Amino acid sequence: MHIAATILSILLALVGLGAGVPKVLLKGTSAELQSHMGLSTGLIRFIGLAEVAAAAGLVIGLFWPPLGIAAAIGFAVLLIGAAGYHAKAGDYADPKARLQAMAPIVVFLVAAATAVTLTLSATH
Repeated sequence: MHIAATILSILLALVGLGAGVPKVLLKGTSAELQSHMGLSTGLIRFIGLAEVAAAAGLVIGLFWPPLGIAAAIGFAVLLIGAAGYHAKAGDYADPKARLQAMAPIVVFLVAAATAVTLTLSATH
């Protein structure tokens, strides 16, 4: 179980960095998030910082499992919020936006699986 927890943690940390760094720097999709979802630049930057913090927590969690578990759960909660914003924007009903809107749901499943495997790995 430890190998699965390590792989999932690293994968999720890479996703967190890849999604968070552009938001912190207000690059890439930040303008789209502002116009389409109505998010302020401050909120976008906060979300990016939360994603980067989750990535750091997941990496540190490889050595101190309670932090990794907390980071995976926190990332999962963040992704529930992202899915909610996509639903509010009507992205799940729009065939052109649906695929991109599914990303938070898929990553949520990975975050949940990471939290479970980290917990199981820490108890053995």
